[in-house]
Amino acid sequence: MSGPLSGVKVIDFSRVLAGPLCARTLLDLGAEVIKVEPPRPDVTRFSPPSNGAISGYYAQQNGGKRNVSIDLNVSGARELALRLCENADVIVENFRAGALGFFGLGYEDVAKINPRAIYTSITGYGQNGPWSGRMAYAPTVQAEAGFTANSHSHYGEALSEPRTDSLSHADVYSGLQAAIAILAALHRRKQTGIGQYIDVAMAATLMSINERAHVDLSGIDLGDEPAILGATDCPFFVGPKGEQFTVATSLVGSLTFRQYLAAMRRPDLARDPRFATASTRRQNFGALHQIIQDWMLTFSDMSMLEAQLDEAKIAMGQVRTLYELGKSEWAEYWGAVQEVSDREGGTIRLPGRPWRFSKDALEPLGEPAFQGEHNHEVFVSLGLSANEIEAHMATGALVNGVVTTNQ
Repeated sequence: MSGPLSGVKVIDFSRVLAGPLCARTLLDLGAEVIKVEPPRPDVTRFSPPSNGAISGYYAQQNGGKRNVSIDLNVSGARELALRLCENADVIVENFRAGALGFFGLGYEDVAKINPRAIYTSITGYGQNGPWSGRMAYAPTVQAEAGFTANSHSHYGEALSEPRTDSLSHADVYSGLQAAIAILAALHRRKQTGIGQYIDVAMAATLMSINERAHVDLSGIDLGDEPAILGATDCPFFVGPKGEQFTVATSLVGSLTFRQYLAAMRRPDLARDPRFATASTRRQNFGALHQIIQDWMLTFSDMSMLEAQLDEAKIAMGQVRTLYELGKSEWAEYWGAVQEVSDREGGTIRLPGRPWRFSKDALEPLGEPAFQGEHNHEVFVSLGLSANEIEAHMATGALVNGVVTTNQ
């Protein structure tokens, strides 16, 4: 077997990140994915850096997908796209609400010819409602959904001017939530025999993955005592040999403060009036941090320090670049980094899979396709003759645009 989703066919109309990541997740689990690109290709084909003919960004989200290129503005192209959808299990798209419906490729159009299809749309704010027509990208949705504000506050106080995170969390989480919904819909289809429409909103996704939403949505003022540890509550320290690391335990919280006392064998600090309450610990945060930092520098190496922190149930993590993690013994053991062809004789290093299955073998990462590379292969398999395919190429309905990042 080649993965638990072996036999599932996915048509991927999406571009950039949320949709491609969703389809890529299904592919990694064993599904067959056909990516459909318009003549003006997915913009990530040109995202730097590039190790050759294919952008690394594009390869990470689209490697292993077969590729056809269709110009929906040309006569006959809609029929080709519907031909792809006719025997598909899953369709993924992340255009602005209603965009594919304009071309006669919305859910209702597809369901007429394939009622078993599971059709998934990812947008910023959903297909209907007051914000459905708004443009949406990860930075803008993250700003709207409290993510940006929460990333730059500490106990309710702003740490700095708002700044957009360098990673596209709204896209990534939405792509994963879409994949989860698709898996659920595939399960339901086994019971009913029919597919359904899945509407995924990036803003709703960010709300759903916020573990402190119950606090923010209620307008609760936590004061000095954090109810749940947040990322900005995790202090940073320097190790015995200059290593930078963080711990997942607040210095301020009443329960977590005791863990530091246990690790340091310093119960006397609980009687120090500067550290007697969450409020005073917050007021004297710098002094408390310095006491713990000085204690940490008494160890000869990080392994001994981590062992004592672990004894007190304090988790720590060294600040590493992803490159450094990729070179670690853990990454080698897990297979956390894999190499794929850059289509010019070189390779691109990409993340491996986050799962291991006891009874399913996942295929190695696939190489990224050029635009329209599989036009003939895919449409011949759907019953078109070589002459019909050539005719569609001549009209421009099918585009054979082997596009490289050097053009």
